[in-house]
Amino acid sequence: MVRVPRASDGPGVWSLIDSTPSLDKNSLYCNLLQCSHFASTCAIAELDGSVVGWLSGYVPPQRGDTLFVWQICVGQRARGQGLGRRLIADVLARRTSSHVRYLECTITEANAASWALFDSVARAMDAETRRSELFSRDIHFGGAHDSEIALTIGPFRQDRVASLRG
Repeated sequence: MVRVPRASDGPGVWSLIDSTPSLDKNSLYCNLLQCSHFASTCAIAELDGSVVGWLSGYVPPQRGDTLFVWQICVGQRARGQGLGRRLIADVLARRTSSHVRYLECTITEANAASWALFDSVARAMDAETRRSELFSRDIHFGGAHDSEIALTIGPFRQDRVASLRG
């Protein structure tokens, strides 16, 4: 089941992210804020009472037509079932997202799973993609993290969101 998160989901989200080595860890407090202050642009998936999927996102203040996906995570036991796309579809299908025409995220070059997910989203939405380096390994991360490539999908029509649910 995919739904809007609640503050009480924060520990489960934090544990899911912690168990996923490829993801940057945030503080539990950050996840609590995402599950409460940003709940309308985040989604959680549960299976047998456990958090198995998470999407955190927000609408950048100067770009009200864009949903920026900060993090997306699918736990080991829920992989291969299209849950990542369903998490994205859930947020985009909400009335609070009716104005969204672009989806944005950042991905490191080596993250094949994320590239595959977002490329499949673009195809399903029949939308163009654009890529550009947003944060450089050397300039922004002091050599401690791979460069983050911004991927923009859109514009897309809101009636294409249903195609993400497969």
